[in-house]
Amino acid sequence: MKRIHIKISSLFRPRIAIVFTVVSSLISLGIFTNFYIQNKTLESKIASLSAEETKTKNLISTTEKELNKLKNEDQYVINQDQKERIKNIETTYKKAVASYEKLLDLKSASKNTSALDELFAESLNFLSEQNYASGDAKLTQLNQQIDEENAKTAAAAAAAVPTNVPQSNTPPSSGYNRQTVSTDIGNFLVSIVSADLNSTRVIVDTASESDCSDNCPVLPLGDYVSRNGAFAGVNGSYFCPSDYPSCAGKVNTFDTLLMNKNKVYFNSENNKFSTVPLIYFSGNSAGIRGQTLEWGRDTGVDMVIANQGLLLLGGNIMFGGDGDPKKGSKGGRSFVGNKGNTAYIGVVHNATVAESAYALKALGLENALNLDDGGSTALWSGGYRVGPGRNLPNVVLFIRK
Repeated sequence: MKRIHIKISSLFRPRIAIVFTVVSSLISLGIFTNFYIQNKTLESKIASLSAEETKTKNLISTTEKELNKLKNEDQYVINQDQKERIKNIETTYKKAVASYEKLLDLKSASKNTSALDELFAESLNFLSEQNYASGDAKLTQLNQQIDEENAKTAAAAAAAVPTNVPQSNTPPSSGYNRQTVSTDIGNFLVSIVSADLNSTRVIVDTASESDCSDNCPVLPLGDYVSRNGAFAGVNGSYFCPSDYPSCAGKVNTFDTLLMNKNKVYFNSENNKFSTVPLIYFSGNSAGIRGQTLEWGRDTGVDMVIANQGLLLLGGNIMFGGDGDPKKGSKGGRSFVGNKGNTAYIGVVHNATVAESAYALKALGLENALNLDDGGSTALWSGGYRVGPGRNLPNVVLFIRK
């Protein structure tokens, strides 16, 4: 059997080799065919992607051409020009309004502003011609001259202090006095009214009976004094006067909290979180809150009025300036304050708000709050001692108990 097996193996060996060769060839042919098919598929995909890329590039090119065409169309150019004009108008309008309001404040202290009025008119003429660069240059010149004039006015006011005004750092025990007060930073003329809270009630009176958002009623300080039988009074909180262009739509309004003589709170809703300081009087005492948000809506007190800024608290100076150019310029600075059971109202003349704090500290006041100033400054005691100034939406009054 062994021999037969060898013969069979020898017999079939060439045929097996042929079969193996054929099978190997078929396998190789299959692999090649598969590779060929895959390669053709890949080439087809590459060709397709290339066509898509060409299509995309053509679309981008077409879109870019259309955009450039649109940009060159009149309407697009007009729109861009309108945007630039609107920007110039807004910028120069704001500057013109601010300049005009500075000019109005200067008019309250100096009557000779004809040259400045002419300069302002020139700036408006440039703006009306849409010559914004020249208009802006004129406004810059105007602001510089207003600042120079303010400095001259302040120097003249300081030099014009009457020589017969006594120098004293003691306020009057009662009633009105005008005196020169000596401080660490210089001397200041102060018009002041003192009142004993055991016999005097401090109140706030308002021309409006409740909140008012525009075209609010106003009255001269003297009218408030007369209708309440008061013996003294001073202008109240900051407000938006009718001659300020920026006050259009909110003429004669004020934003801060107060409670008037009828126990009506004004601007309560928009002062729930206010950081503006306030002063209140109740019976024979007074108090300060550093922020309005610390105050409830107590109607048991005689008055409440809030305003910027707090000058004195416990005899310490609380205001040293806040960057506001109006508070940092020289002028009449109205105030209301107290020391123990004595109430004070008055005006520190030719001073910044910070300087007025030094003057009141030198006078020995414990607490003091700054009030409105500029063209609104007014003080009454047997007649106008300062002012009358503008008509006012609110005032602080001394009345007999």
